[in-house]
Amino acid sequence: MRSSSRRILAGTAAVAAVAGATMAVRRRRKVAGVLGSGPNPALADPVSRPEELTVVSADGHRIHVVAYGDPAAPPIVFAHGWTCSTMMWFPQINEFADDYRVIAYDQRGHGRSELGAVAPTPEMLGDDLDAVLSATVPDGTKAVVVGHSMGGMSVMSWALKYPERVPEKVGAVMLASTGADRLVSELAVIPKRIGIPPLPVPVARVVLGSTVPMVESRLTRRALQYVALAPGSTREQVAFTSTIVHQCAPATRAGWGRALSGIDVAEALDNLVVPTTVVVGDADRLTPPVHSVRMADRLDSHDHLARLIRLPGIGHMSTIEAADEVNAEIRRLRSL
Repeated sequence: MRSSSRRILAGTAAVAAVAGATMAVRRRRKVAGVLGSGPNPALADPVSRPEELTVVSADGHRIHVVAYGDPAAPPIVFAHGWTCSTMMWFPQINEFADDYRVIAYDQRGHGRSELGAVAPTPEMLGDDLDAVLSATVPDGTKAVVVGHSMGGMSVMSWALKYPERVPEKVGAVMLASTGADRLVSELAVIPKRIGIPPLPVPVARVVLGSTVPMVESRLTRRALQYVALAPGSTREQVAFTSTIVHQCAPATRAGWGRALSGIDVAEALDNLVVPTTVVVGDADRLTPPVHSVRMADRLDSHDHLARLIRLPGIGHMSTIEAADEVNAEIRRLRSL
């Protein structure tokens, strides 16, 4: 058995232990999702004010960046997912800002980064992350980089285009709730028992590229919970996610939906030559566990897999739904 294979087992066993210890919590979460939940400090606005930066990408596009904590502290860089913003990282900012330099940026068109006149492409994801790393991670320092969903694709796009930069700028990586390819064909939004075949990529590109506005309501929150969170997620987690997603402009949602529908950055996994943890919730409908298993296998074949962590009862928004478990692994990666 490869040493990294043993780390997969160790990571899975660790999560199994956590799952066993928190089984009652999972059950309470399911009830809370129906009955409501009390205030969650992890989702509160960070107490400290961030330093705000503007970073210029390879094509001249301006990217909005926030940085919390001591500039001399070890850095952790966060790349958010489709239709989100730096706000999605509140559970991580609140956890790490006192100990580390916490850096997050708005992907193009999201938050306070403008979309621009040029149609988004997967290559832009890597260029933008490279610009952020160049501007915020000093020479001789290595960051832990955490990418969720499209943010994980940003990490892979970057590693694909800038392989020589990986060991220079990064000490470890977390790929959370993401996929490298086959995103459309392996969606689990429609149950298999219904018997509807996957949408062809051209059709999916049209659907995902729709600019129909989303109006926040009880109905859209329920739909969002079904698609992006687990049945046991709390009302507060659903409301927090809904607020973020509904702030995304239709043009941004559509542009990136089209760009990501046919993405293939799987070869980038060969270039992630640093310890890399893959995290997925077993109730993830958008990037179901098949993606994470495939990515972990490829990383394992190069002995770069740190852990494959499968979170029981957690949906696509793993960094929000399972913040404690995710944060514990980020802290472990930062300690390597």
